[in-house]
Amino acid sequence: MRFAQQQVRRTIEQSPDLYPMYTENGQWSQSRERWTNWCSGFFPGLMWIFRKRAEEGSAEAKFWEEQAIRYSKPLEKRKNDRESQDLGFLMFSTYYRWYRLTHDPRLNDVLIEAGRTLALRYRENGQYLSSFVSDESLFIDLMMNVGIIFYAARETGDKRLREIAFRHCETTRRVLVRGDGSSAHEGIFDSTTGEFLHQSTQQVFRGDSCWSRGLAWAIYGFSICDDYSRDPRLLATARAGGMRLLGPNSMGIINLPARIACSVNAALEAEDLLPGRWSVVSQSGSIMGTLLSRAAARGFGFAK
Repeated sequence: MRFAQQQVRRTIEQSPDLYPMYTENGQWSQSRERWTNWCSGFFPGLMWIFRKRAEEGSAEAKFWEEQAIRYSKPLEKRKNDRESQDLGFLMFSTYYRWYRLTHDPRLNDVLIEAGRTLALRYRENGQYLSSFVSDESLFIDLMMNVGIIFYAARETGDKRLREIAFRHCETTRRVLVRGDGSSAHEGIFDSTTGEFLHQSTQQVFRGDSCWSRGLAWAIYGFSICDDYSRDPRLLATARAGGMRLLGPNSMGIINLPARIACSVNAALEAEDLLPGRWSVVSQSGSIMGTLLSRAAARGFGFAK
């Protein structure tokens, strides 16, 4: 956390008012294509996280709140940006965290308006939100953004917004997620009839490839939308992605008989651990570290 804060502070000082996206030769660059400026919410989003973790009333909390507001305010106008498919990225990272901190209803109004704006991308014939590329195009990326439509529906009681968000999830599930749980990046439709034509891509090797970042977005997106809809099919779709995560407090995983050690923690170096017959699982990294060191001191080993 401290390292991340140092890096963000340095960027603020060296490149004030920059929303970083690309580097060239080790320096932040603004010369490359920025598409729809879809990353602009991430930098102030970090500041809101730092603010939340700072001690209340401290100089650190004051600094991060001031900077987060400074970098979030210019994004308010994006609530009406009909060219962007990424209003969830922009607003959940910034205005949602700001609103959770202050409960200022004006901030919630920005979130609601952004949800309504994103809903304007809905194509009734195909029942999907179109990507920024064209009306015929549906991106898996939109699963990371459709949540803001669900949010606006919940805050206002607008059943039509909820229907749009849910139909988009259903369509994405049907045309982009495959039977093995992998996902395509893009789906192409007939814009007149709404008929789904084929899977495609703007990112990966081929249309039938699985884009790893897109798969992560599908898992996260369908999980979040399950929270709003409580439709078990959406959660099942997220689980079908098959991604297994260790963390956030896990040290890693070992299998000494197979000489496998997957960890960035030196305490789990396979050659330094004693093999044994017992296996142990712990959510707590600190408890596991203590257990390993005490067991090693007594000549006690583990299998997994």
